[in-house]
Amino acid sequence: METNYNCNKGFADSYMLLKPEKAGYFDLLHILTFRNISQRKFVESHAADDFNETLGHRWLIFISILAQKLLQLVAKPLSLFGAGVELFINFIALNGGVFRLLPNFIKGALVFPDPKSEKYLSLIGNLGVRVKLDATPGDFKYYPALSMMASKASYENEAFLKTTVEDKWKMEFVGLYNCMNEYQGKTTTQVLIVLDKHEDQQTYVVAFRGTEPFDADAWCTDLDISWYGIPGVGRIHGGFMKALGLQKNVGWTKEVGERDESLPPLAYYLIRDILRKALSENEKAKFIVTGHSLGGALSILFGTILCLHQETLLLERLEGIYTFGQPRVGDEVYAKYMKRKLKEHCVRYFRFVYCNDLVPRLPYDDQEMMFKHFGTCLFFNRRYELEVLEEQPNKNYFSPWCVIPMMLNAILELVRSFVIVYQSGPYYREGWILFGFRTIGIVIPGLPAHCPQDYINSTLLGTIEKHFKLE
Repeated sequence: METNYNCNKGFADSYMLLKPEKAGYFDLLHILTFRNISQRKFVESHAADDFNETLGHRWLIFISILAQKLLQLVAKPLSLFGAGVELFINFIALNGGVFRLLPNFIKGALVFPDPKSEKYLSLIGNLGVRVKLDATPGDFKYYPALSMMASKASYENEAFLKTTVEDKWKMEFVGLYNCMNEYQGKTTTQVLIVLDKHEDQQTYVVAFRGTEPFDADAWCTDLDISWYGIPGVGRIHGGFMKALGLQKNVGWTKEVGERDESLPPLAYYLIRDILRKALSENEKAKFIVTGHSLGGALSILFGTILCLHQETLLLERLEGIYTFGQPRVGDEVYAKYMKRKLKEHCVRYFRFVYCNDLVPRLPYDDQEMMFKHFGTCLFFNRRYELEVLEEQPNKNYFSPWCVIPMMLNAILELVRSFVIVYQSGPYYREGWILFGFRTIGIVIPGLPAHCPQDYINSTLLGTIEKHFKLE
């Protein structure tokens, strides 16, 4: 992947852009020993205040660039390895398990997976195969449960989604869209849109896909700590903006302008135009925006650009933004801007964080300028008990005081994989793949906590009703 930085930055009054492909490995060592990183070829900077040259900030730039360079080196092998892992898992699942392979082979009845089939699941889908919406329209848990299930489903292929949405959820499948990241020159952003109809109410659900485990480009988006400063809005994570549809030559124009029609669409403009048309034709319709992980970051940024463009109709019909395991997206100025705008338009914003999930605690939060959280955090501990916070505990993850409690939690969650079916019923049964993933938490506490499975459980088992009314 080679990112294109030759673009107009007039939409921003400040920026700090990292260019991994221009950094040699000796350059990376110099980051840690010399302060003048703003003068180096792999950093393009225009800041209203002095460039942050502290060792902590230089260390983060070092990690960001090194990780992106390594990911670019292994992008193709990683993709092939991921495809092989998913094929193997689906091969076992479609044949009824490991012990059914030999009998099926003898009978000539082996089933070979088709990645485009409605029965084919991604690695994320295989961690937890639930598709049933176990919530009732009208209650407080309905939108969080629907949002999380849509966020999880967005990782799957179109055939699976169409069957699930229409046959299992009894909703209308609007589409699964592959959208362009102009800076990477690839379709790296996927969006699922469904229409939920019950009684006389219609709600469009916009679900951004999160980071796929074997997609190096998506990981580079997450790890890119570049930022753009938009006047009156604040500094925003550059990788997420590019994934949402930031245009190379003009930035965030209100209309997309002239583009080659053969190119894939830009996510923000595509979704906005679909919603504009749908909501203008039905005065009772509204919509929610949701996503898990990277998808959560794109969800709140979608609301940000609606505010920036003063999309009054859409903001009036935006029922809420529900994110799960969402990383930080902007600085303190941005947080204050969004708090004010969401309150002004009466938009709910709930950020679900489960236990020691490491992703919501990244990129980082410091006292000077960088990425922070804002809004209502619904924090669920290992027992799915809820706390309503402005910021989750251990907000930067890397804390020596939290290592032992996090490892203990990981062990207890491993034990719970066996007993949850007896505690909460067969709907919550966990398979061997998820059990194996939970063992990783003993070595890397907080990684299994990012799994959609616990976020689904949180929305269903957590007592969120009394906290969920908009003041």
